[in-house]
Parts: sequence; structure tokens; C-alpha cells
Amino acid sequence: MPLLYKLYKNKNTKSAAYGKWYAKTQHVGTVDIAKLAKIMQRNCTVKESDIRAVLVEMVETMRDQLQDSKCVKLDGLGTFKLGISTEGVEEAYDFNAGHDVKNIHVNFQPETKVELYNGKRIRRKSLFDDVKIQESPKNDVDTTKPTSDDNPGD
Repeated sequence: MPLLYKLYKNKNTKSAAYGKWYAKTQHVGTVDIAKLAKIMQRNCTVKESDIRAVLVEMVETMRDQLQDSKCVKLDGLGTFKLGISTEGVEEAYDFNAGHDVKNIHVNFQPETKVELYNGKRIRRKSLFDDVKIQESPKNDVDTTKPTSDDNPGD
């Protein structure tokens, strides 16, 4: 199945891109650990229950390692690490983690391959290999170009 998108018009009058059309991805569901385990069982000889147990343990282990200030690299997927957003302070001694840390978030960097293309080295994200992009069938935006009959002022 391709990566689906839907068109939308920028309606923010304060934006330099006001009135322009853009595409955003459309997601048609969520796959959780149980579903992943069922799919993976069909593709290999390992039982669903074993796959699920490994995935659940991987989540717990990743959480522990990330909270221990480590990056977690999953070969073929990418690297996860925790980041923080903070308030700025005038002097270093004024910084208080309990007060000035506003948010903790996860940074994800997809695995990247360097390849030669037309004699140039390019970087390509592994997750994007063979991706196909298609307009979502539920798109309610008319994308047909008007004919001169549709534009009486022409």
C-alpha cells in the first residue's frame, strides 16, 4: 500500500504561504505490538507469543537505556535518544532543572545510507526505500484544472 496524502489549503492570513495548497500524509490506522507480532509470525518461524514477549521487553529496555542518557540504535530502522526543551536563564548558576526543564521528548534519526548516484554521493533514509506516494481516495478537494469555459474572465 502506498503512503497516502490529502491536499489542504493554507488559510492562515498571516502566513506568507496563505492561499497555497499543500499535501499532508493521511494515516489509515495504527499497528500496535500485538498486530506487529501477528504480522511477523506470518513472515517467519517464530511464534506470535515469543515475538510479542521480545517486543514488550524491547520497549521496556529501550525506555531504561534512554532514561540512562544512552542512544538506542536499531539497525535498519534508526537511532532514538531523549532530548529536553528548557527555558533560558541569564547565568549558568540560575539554571534549575526542576523549574527550567519544560519538556522531555524523543528524537528519532532514521538510518541513512550513503550511495553513489550519477557520480555523486547522496544520503538516503532506509525507511524510504521503495516508498510509493498516492493521493488518498477520500480527498474531498477538486484537483482538476479549470478549463477556459470555467473562467469567464479569461
